[in-house]
Amino acid sequence: MGLNKESGIKIGRGTPGQRNLITDVPGVKVGHVTIRDGADINTGVTAILPHEGNLFQEKVMASSCVINGFGKTMGLVQVEELGTIETPIIMTNTLSIGTAATALIKYMLQQNEDIGTKTGTVNPLVCECNDGVLNDIRGLHVKEEHVFEALANCSEEFEEGVVGSGTGMCCLGLKGGIGSASRIVKLDDKEYTVGALVMSNFGGAGRLLIEGRHMGQEIKDKLEAQQDKGSIIMLIATDIPLSERQLKRVARRAGVGLARTGSYYGNGSGDIAIAFTTANKIPHYSKTAVMDIKMISDNKIDPVFDMAAEAVEEAIISSLYHAETTTGRAGKVKYGLRDFL
Repeated sequence: MGLNKESGIKIGRGTPGQRNLITDVPGVKVGHVTIRDGADINTGVTAILPHEGNLFQEKVMASSCVINGFGKTMGLVQVEELGTIETPIIMTNTLSIGTAATALIKYMLQQNEDIGTKTGTVNPLVCECNDGVLNDIRGLHVKEEHVFEALANCSEEFEEGVVGSGTGMCCLGLKGGIGSASRIVKLDDKEYTVGALVMSNFGGAGRLLIEGRHMGQEIKDKLEAQQDKGSIIMLIATDIPLSERQLKRVARRAGVGLARTGSYYGNGSGDIAIAFTTANKIPHYSKTAVMDIKMISDNKIDPVFDMAAEAVEEAIISSLYHAETTTGRAGKVKYGLRDFL
């Protein structure tokens, strides 16, 4: 997936992974549930598994970067304090984060009888964007069973565009949604992967940039005027050994890819990046007081920054490219990028 040759769009200089998806990072899986009923209901759930095992028992090292904080993501405080993710990542609409968190907690309780009894509680990680332009967001149409279904649907192959939590999203005056891409990074003669997945819902009409081309200006007269507000969630996964400090640095580079597509991090936009590595797993019950952790030399990290930014940039454009023109709540129409290519 990502941007194939048929799209006619080539982002950057890097080499994509086999699928050109975040799931090129071994162990990472993604699943969707799309909720559509008539024109008014356009929403859903997207679930991301950082690895295939028990995430509470084997946490992944992680960090985040809040580029602009107009967002309601749950769980970042503990991610920042401890530098780990211990649940799947759930994405949905803004007013459904409570439902999603409850479902995710139940999912983790089913897997771990020790949570809340023999050990501490669990930190559910739930991310959101406001899909209220195209969706009856006040109707609270996301239910707990949708979260369980998205988790069950997780696979290495998944769709992009108007699916899952991206179903009702709008971006840069166009139809937004789910997008993904990956890049190969060679370190010490070994190939690693950096993958990105985004839920795009940001930016004003007329601002879209594609590889420096002012595409938004070319099509702005055909789009409804829109301020730079909305949000974007940007997930970066890798199998490169990184510390949580280095992962924060990688997460910060998501903003480079975001800016390249036309965002200036507007006042009303929640622009949030989360980065994790599958290379360093942290056991919940460590047998030793001291653990061995690998990390890259900071003097060798530039290719990781470069490809993380590029993967995010392509993932955003891919979310627009795969999104189909959608008529939503109150008859509002958001056009897909392919209508103008």
